[in-house]
Amino acid sequence: MAMEDVENNSAVVATSTQAGIKKGGDVGDNGACIDRQPDTVVHQAGLNQTAGRGSRSGPGAHAATGIRVLKRNMKRNGSRGCVTRKNRFGSRERDWLKGDTQRGCVCLYGGTVDPQPPASGPQASSTPQTDLKLVLCSTTTTVEELCAQRDGQGLYVQLHGDLVRRLDPTERPLQMVYDYLAAMGYADPVRVQQEAANSDLSCLIRFYSERPVNADQQERTLLKGVFSVRKGKSQLHKWAERQVILCGTCLIVASVKDSLTGKMHILPLVGGKVEEVKRRQHCLMFSSAGSQAQTYFVNFDTLADYQRWHRQASKVVSQTVSLVDLSCYSLEAVPEYLFYSQDITHLNLRHNFMSLQGPGGLLNLPRFSQLKSLNLCHNRLGVFPECVCEILTLTELNLSCNSLQTVPVQIGNLQSLQTLSLDGNHLSSLPEGLGGLSQLNSLGLSFNNFSHIPDVLERLSAVDKLAMAGNRVESLELGTLAKMSHLKNIDLRLNGLRWVKSDNLEAVSQVTQLDLRDNCLDSLDLSSISNLETLHCQRNQMETLTLSGFTLRMLHASSNRLTTVNIYPVPNQLTHMDLSQNLLDYLPDWVCDCRKIEMLDLTHNLLSELPSRLLNSLSLRKLLAGNNRLQRVPDLLDHIPLEALDLQHNKLAELPESLFYKALNLKYLNVSANALESIPPSSLSEESLSTLQELYLTGNSLNENCGALLVGHQNLRVLHIAYNQLLSFPASKLSKLEQLEELNLSGNKLKTIPSTVSSCKRLHTLIAHSNHITVFPEILSLPEIKLVDLSCNELTEIQLPDSLPATLQELDLTGNSSLMLEHKTLNLFSHITTLKLDQKSTTAAGDSLSTSTPWNHGYSEMSGQRNKLCVSVLAVDRFGDSVEACYGIFDGDRNEEVPRLLQCTMGDVLCEELQHSSVDSVYMCNTFITSHRKLGMAGQKLGASALLCYIHHEPSDPGGNFSLTVANVGTCQAVLCRDGRPVPLSKVYSLENCTEEMERVKLCKAIITEDNKVSGVTCCSRLLGCSYLSPWVLPKPWVHTEPLCSQDEFLILGNRALFERVSYQEAVCTVQTMRDPRAAAKKLCSLAQSYGCKDNIEAVVVSLNISEDSCTCEPPVPTAETRGPPTALVPVSVAPGPTDPATLSSSSGIVSEFNSETSASEVGSEAGSTASDEHPSSGPASRPERRCSLHPATTLCGIMVPGSVGAGTHPGLFQRQPSSATFSSNQSDNGLDSDDEAPLEGVISNGSKLEVEVDIHCCAFQLRSGAPESPKDLDLEKRGSDYPNGKMRRQNSVVVSATNGCLLAVCGREIADLKKSPSTSSLFGKKLSNGSVVAPEDSHNLIEVALEAPKKKSGYFTAPAQQDPEDQLIVPPSLEQEVREQLRSQNTLVSVPPLPSIPPSLKDPVWDHPHPPAFASNLVPCPGPVPILQQEVYDTAL
Repeated sequence: MAMEDVENNSAVVATSTQAGIKKGGDVGDNGACIDRQPDTVVHQAGLNQTAGRGSRSGPGAHAATGIRVLKRNMKRNGSRGCVTRKNRFGSRERDWLKGDTQRGCVCLYGGTVDPQPPASGPQASSTPQTDLKLVLCSTTTTVEELCAQRDGQGLYVQLHGDLVRRLDPTERPLQMVYDYLAAMGYADPVRVQQEAANSDLSCLIRFYSERPVNADQQERTLLKGVFSVRKGKSQLHKWAERQVILCGTCLIVASVKDSLTGKMHILPLVGGKVEEVKRRQHCLMFSSAGSQAQTYFVNFDTLADYQRWHRQASKVVSQTVSLVDLSCYSLEAVPEYLFYSQDITHLNLRHNFMSLQGPGGLLNLPRFSQLKSLNLCHNRLGVFPECVCEILTLTELNLSCNSLQTVPVQIGNLQSLQTLSLDGNHLSSLPEGLGGLSQLNSLGLSFNNFSHIPDVLERLSAVDKLAMAGNRVESLELGTLAKMSHLKNIDLRLNGLRWVKSDNLEAVSQVTQLDLRDNCLDSLDLSSISNLETLHCQRNQMETLTLSGFTLRMLHASSNRLTTVNIYPVPNQLTHMDLSQNLLDYLPDWVCDCRKIEMLDLTHNLLSELPSRLLNSLSLRKLLAGNNRLQRVPDLLDHIPLEALDLQHNKLAELPESLFYKALNLKYLNVSANALESIPPSSLSEESLSTLQELYLTGNSLNENCGALLVGHQNLRVLHIAYNQLLSFPASKLSKLEQLEELNLSGNKLKTIPSTVSSCKRLHTLIAHSNHITVFPEILSLPEIKLVDLSCNELTEIQLPDSLPATLQELDLTGNSSLMLEHKTLNLFSHITTLKLDQKSTTAAGDSLSTSTPWNHGYSEMSGQRNKLCVSVLAVDRFGDSVEACYGIFDGDRNEEVPRLLQCTMGDVLCEELQHSSVDSVYMCNTFITSHRKLGMAGQKLGASALLCYIHHEPSDPGGNFSLTVANVGTCQAVLCRDGRPVPLSKVYSLENCTEEMERVKLCKAIITEDNKVSGVTCCSRLLGCSYLSPWVLPKPWVHTEPLCSQDEFLILGNRALFERVSYQEAVCTVQTMRDPRAAAKKLCSLAQSYGCKDNIEAVVVSLNISEDSCTCEPPVPTAETRGPPTALVPVSVAPGPTDPATLSSSSGIVSEFNSETSASEVGSEAGSTASDEHPSSGPASRPERRCSLHPATTLCGIMVPGSVGAGTHPGLFQRQPSSATFSSNQSDNGLDSDDEAPLEGVISNGSKLEVEVDIHCCAFQLRSGAPESPKDLDLEKRGSDYPNGKMRRQNSVVVSATNGCLLAVCGREIADLKKSPSTSSLFGKKLSNGSVVAPEDSHNLIEVALEAPKKKSGYFTAPAQQDPEDQLIVPPSLEQEVREQLRSQNTLVSVPPLPSIPPSLKDPVWDHPHPPAFASNLVPCPGPVPILQQEVYDTAL
C-alpha cells in the first residue's frame, strides 16, 4: 500500500496506474467493521497523529485558492484487512496543509459503482475499482473552479450513504466538510482539518466527480432493451425485434427496431397479468386489464433479463391503484418515458432533488392528466412550484420540508384539493386565495413559524383537521375557535402555549379532539368546549384542570402538577383516563361514578387510599395505582371484571382476602415493593377458577408458606418472587404450576430448587441468583429452557444429562466460588451462546503481592421481551498508564450492532484522545464524535445511547485526588452515591426531558411525531450513529467532571429502562444493602424487570474507596545474588478485590463470558501433551518493591505470564516431582515455573487436563509497539489485575493459550514472522468468528491464530487425559500455612519476609470482598540478553 510523495509543484500531479482493490469490508483504525466501497481510500488520508498538535509553522507550498489533484491507486496488503498506519500524505501534501487551517483535502470518487453497496466478502473481490482523487484545495474553492481544473461537468455530494445531490457551481466542497464537522461538535480548526482528510469520513460525507450508477435504482425506475416481441395470442402474428420499455405503470413497445420514433404501443399493466410462457425459454406474456385486454409476448435473451423484468412487472400488476413510487432515488427529473403512463393517479417523488426545468422537470408534471396525489416533500425546492397549481385534478398535495417561505395565490386553482401538507417549512402566513378551496378538509402547518391560527381558516368551511404543532402560538383564544365552526381536530403540541382563555361565554361546540401536549400551561379550563371527546395535555405544568364531561371519552393528563381535576357533569362516556405523575392526594368522587371507565392510571401520585366504589366498579378492567402511599386495598364486595392491577411501591401489609376469587378475570397482578407477609388464597375451596397469568411479588417479606397459596393459580405463566424471605419452595406445590414459563427466585435464602421444577415443561427462564443454592437444579432436561441464571450462589458441582436442550442460550454461573466443573460438563456447555463462568484460584488470601485500585465493579444485563440483547458494557478497572478506570454502557434500543461496535472501540478512542488533549470537555467530546465517525456504515441508519465514565487524576495535580469525568448522549445515566444520597452526573438527551434540545430540533425543522420522536425514529436528540438524522440528531455529548472524595461510596450506570422503573434514591438504597457490586447490579436489573420493564436492562455498579490512607507501598527488600544466566524478571501484582480486570470487553472482569455467535469450541484450541521434564538452571529472583495503586512503580516491563506462587518469586516452594503431568518440571522450556499453584490466565486446570480460555473481546488501547518510551508507559504492563476468586485477567496485553503443554511469548519479532507465515497470514485482518468487528491490530490477529488452532468438533478446550503424578505433594488446607512457614524457614537462597496484610483502609465495610485474591504472577525470563523489552506481549498457540 505504498504512496508516493508528490514530486512536483504543479497543480495536477501525475497519477499512477490503477491497482485492483478488492471490494470488501475494511476495518478501520477504530476497530469498527466498515463495509467500504471498492473506491474507498484504504489508507488514512490525513496527517499523522502528531501533525495536528503543537505549532503550525512553515511556508505554505501553494496559495490558499490553489487546487492540487492527487490520484491515488491503493493496493491492500495481502490478507490484511486493516489499514497500514505508515501510509500518510507525502511531505509536499503536508506542506500544503501546514500553517493554514483553511486548506484541506477533498476525496473525490468516481461514479462507476453503487454509492453504497451492501457488505461484501471475498465473493465480490473481483469488482473493479473506481478512481479516487485527492483534491487539495481551500475553503474558498468552488465547485466551478474544481470542475474547470479537471474538465468535469459537475460534482455530487452524498450524505450518510443516502441521497446523491448535484452541487451548485458556487458551493464550496471543503467548506461544506468543515461546516459538517463543526456541526457535529469539533471545535478546534486544526482538528477539523485533520478529520476532513480522514477517509473514514466518506461514510458521512462523500463527493463524486460524476453521478454514481445504481443498478438497483435503474431497475426500479426504468427497464428497456431490444427483444423479440409478438403481439396478441394468435399464431398469425410474427416475432419481431423491437425496443421494449417498462416504466411507471405501462409496457411500451416501439414500432421500429432500435428507435423510439413513430408509433408507440402502450400496454397498461395495473390490474393486468404477467405470466411465464413455458413453451419458450425466457419468455413472458404481458396482459392489460379489462374486457379489451391486449397481450404482448416478449422473449428475453438471458435469464437475468427475464428475472429482472418479471420481478418489476409483477409489482406493477399487483397494484390496485396506478401508483408510481420514485422516492429516495436522488432524481433531478422523472424519466421521460413516464409520461407515456397517462393512467398514473398517485406519484411519490419525496426525498429527491427535483428541478423545474428539463424534459422530466416539475414544469412537465401537468402532462399527467389523471394525477390525484403528488408527494414532493424533502426536495430542497426553496420556493413553491407554481406549476403544481396547474394540475387541477389533484386531491392530495404534500410539499413538506422544502424550506418554503410563501404560498402563491395560485393555490386557489386546486378546487379539488382535499389534503394539503405544508409541514416543516418557514411559513408565517397563508394567502387569501387558499380560502377558496371548498373541498379542503385536512391542512398540515406543523413546524412552521405561525404565531396564531391563520384567519383564512374561517373561510375554509370544509377543514375539520388542523395540525399546527411546533409553531409559536403562545396564546389561544377559544372565541377564535368558535368562529371556525368546522374544526373538529386541532393539534397544538410544542407551541410554547402559555394560556388558553375565553373572554365570553360562547360555547365551542364543534371541537372534539384537542392536543395540547408539551406546552407551558399552568392551568387549563376547557369547560366551554362542550363536545370534547379526547384531550391530550401531558407534560405541562398544570395544577388545575377543568373540563366538560358531556362527551368526554379519553383524558391524558400525565406529567403535570395536578392537585385538582374538575369534570362536570360526570363523564359517563369516559373509558380511558391517565392522571399519572401528578400530585393528587385524593381521588375525586366523580371518578367512581363513571359508568364506562375501563382504564385508569394513577401511578406516581400521593394517594393514601382507594375508594371502595372504584375497585368494585363493574366496568374497570385495568387499574394502575403504583408508586403511591396506599396502606390498604378495600375489600371486594362482588365479582368484578378487573383484568390488570398494579399496586407496586406502596405500603401494603396485606391484600384483600377475597381478591382472587372475586376478581376471576384478573390476569396481571404486581404488588412488588410493599410490606406483604402473605398473599390471599386463590379460592375458598380446593377447586380454583383463577385465570391469573402474571404475578409479581418481588421486594416483600413473604416466606415459604406462600408457596402453598400459589397452587391454585394453575394458569400462571410468570412468577417473580425475588428478594423475599423464602427459605425453601415446596416441591409438591411447584410441580402443579405446569404452565409456568418464567420464574424469578433471586435474593432469597434458598438452598435448593425442588426437583419438581422438571414438571414445568414450558419453563424457558429461571433466575435464581443471590441465594444459597448448593445443588444445580434439574432444569436442563426442560425442552424449552432458554436462560438460566444461578450466579452468586454456593454451587459446588453440576450433574448434567447426556445432552443439553438446543434451546438453551444463556447460562450464568458466576459468583459460585466453590464450583468445580468437570471436563465433560465443559464440553456440554460449549454450545451455549452465552456462557458465564468464574475462574478459580486454589490459593489462600494473604499470599499475594497485591496492588489494589480504589474501586471495583460488577455489571448485569438482561434481555427484554424481544429476546435480543441490544446493550453492551465497557468496564476497565485499570485504564491507561496510571491508576485510572473507564466504564461505559451502550444501549442500541432495538439494534445490537452499534452497542457492540462501541464496546470494542470506544476505550481505544478515549486513550488516543487523551494523547491530544488534557481538557475534559475536549477529549471526551472528541471521543464521542470520533467514535461516531468510526461506526462507518453501521452508524448511518443505526444508533445507540452511550455513557462513558473516566476516573483519573487531574493533569495539574497527578498525585492529588481523583476526579470523575462523565460524558453521555441519549438516555443512559450515571448516578454517584455521596453520603448516602444520589448525585446525578449525566444529562438525559430526550425530547421530553430537555427543553433546549427540543427547541434546537424544532429550529432545524425536524418533524416530531406525536410520540415525541424525531421523524418517528428516536426520542433522543443526541446519539452515536443515526447519522442520516443529522443535523437533528448529533453525537456531541454532555460532559461533566466531578471531583471524588472519601464520602463517595459507589457509582451506578444504567440505561433508560433501568431508571424509568427504579428511581435514583431506590437505586442508591438498593446498592447500599449489597456487599458485592455484581450482586448489586443484578438486583437492580431484577427489580426493574419485576416492576414491569419489558426492554433490555443494563446496570454497572462501581464501588469506590477513595481515601487518603489507601497507600499500600512497601519498602524494597535487599536481594540475593542470582546464579546462572541473567533473566529479566518483573513482578505482576494482583489486587485483593474480587473485581479488578484489565479488560475492555463485554465481561465485567468477574466472569469469563463466551458471548455472541461463538461457542466455546470455536474460541479454544486443544491443549496438548506433556511439558518438558528438563530442569533449566535458574537462581532465585529478587523480590520486588511492593507498590500501591496511588504510587505505582516505574520499573521496566518484561514478558509476563500470570500465575505464580504467592510467596515471592522463588521457584523452590511447593515443588512437585518430575512427572508427565502438565507443567511438571521445575521450569518448563519457556521459563514458566511449574510450582505455580495459581491458575494461568485463560487456562483452567481440571486435574490432569487443561482448558484454555481466549477472550476475543480484546482491545489495543493498552498496547504499545517498540521499546517503552517512558516509565509511565512502562508502568502499564507492570500492573496486573485480580479476577474474582483470585483469577488473573490480562485481556488487553496478554492472551494465553496452550500448545503441547507450554506457553509461547510472542513479541514484535515473532509477530512479523506470523504475518509472513503461509499458515497464519490469511488470518490477519479477518472478521472475528463471533461476529465482532474489532480492529485487527496485532493482538487481534494473534487471537485469531489461536482461534484457528485445531479443535475438537465436540466443543470445549480438550486436552488429552494424563495420569496424575502419584508423587505429587498435596497439602491439606488446614496444614497449608504451617507447611508454608516451614518451607520458608528452610529457604536459604533468598530471604522472604512475611507478607503484610492488607491495610484496613483498603477494606470497605460495605463492599467486602468475599473471594480470595489472586497470587502475584511469576516472571518469565527472556532468552538471550536483557534489552528493554517491547510492551506488545502475546501468548498464543501456533
